[in-house]
Amino acid sequence: MAALNRQLTVQRDGAGSSPARDLLALGKPTITLTTLITCAAGFALARAGSPALVLLCALGGTALVVASANAFNMVLERDSDARMARTRQRPLPAGRLSPALATAAAALMGVAGVGLLAAAVNGLTAWLALASLIAYAFVYTPLKRYTPLALVIGAVPGAMPPLLGWTAATDRLDAPGLALFLVLFVWQIPHFLAIAIRCRADYAQAGIRAVTVVHGEESARLQAMVYSTVLIPVSLLFPLLGVAGPLYGATAALLGVGMLAISVQSFRTGAPLWDKRLFFASLVYLPVLMFALALDVTLL
Repeated sequence: MAALNRQLTVQRDGAGSSPARDLLALGKPTITLTTLITCAAGFALARAGSPALVLLCALGGTALVVASANAFNMVLERDSDARMARTRQRPLPAGRLSPALATAAAALMGVAGVGLLAAAVNGLTAWLALASLIAYAFVYTPLKRYTPLALVIGAVPGAMPPLLGWTAATDRLDAPGLALFLVLFVWQIPHFLAIAIRCRADYAQAGIRAVTVVHGEESARLQAMVYSTVLIPVSLLFPLLGVAGPLYGATAALLGVGMLAISVQSFRTGAPLWDKRLFFASLVYLPVLMFALALDVTLL
């Protein structure tokens, strides 16, 4: 009877799964889709007149590289994932995929993505993508077990997709592309700090040295408030650079003030409700900001 119960549990936990679906899950499709939105925004902001085929290749290559980095992350973190409630049913800790197969899939996606960018876009974009893959998978991921600074280090490759969109269109590193990178870099900090507050117990059990585990939740809320404050002037760089107009400026200001207000309340009250609101506000912030930027660019 115990054996039957265990089997039923495995079937229930893996309900709806298949090898193809588990391989797709390695790349964290939701995260990959979000990065493609920012990559497309970077391409649109450049207004370089590049063919649509270049954009499609840039998006395809970026998607493969991001999926590869996420897959390597899952391979390297499979033991800690098995100790956290929110991740223990991922394909590797649940035993539905072997580490060897997942590693092969991650490597194949990485080679294909960088190769596509090099062949169909340009060398600069390919090198930046390769650097971000290595930094995320083999620098940030191991460092999570040793220092809370991993959050800031991981924000560097995490902010690369919009810059890849810019360089795909221009084959140059310019101020507007770097401003896009900076927006994504700063935005990630309060976003992931909100996650760290919600998942503090899981992170502690898995041995991840998150800010909340090492310095406590109050420190995380303070940092989220500081970075939310910094995000406002950073997001307003584009009108100053002459690449966006009043529609974007007003949207960025409203989004920034709203996110800051929520982070201030989270810091003042320390209430889980406000931590959740900060997390969801950050989820809304980025796609709306990128849409406003792309729309404003088309109207200029």
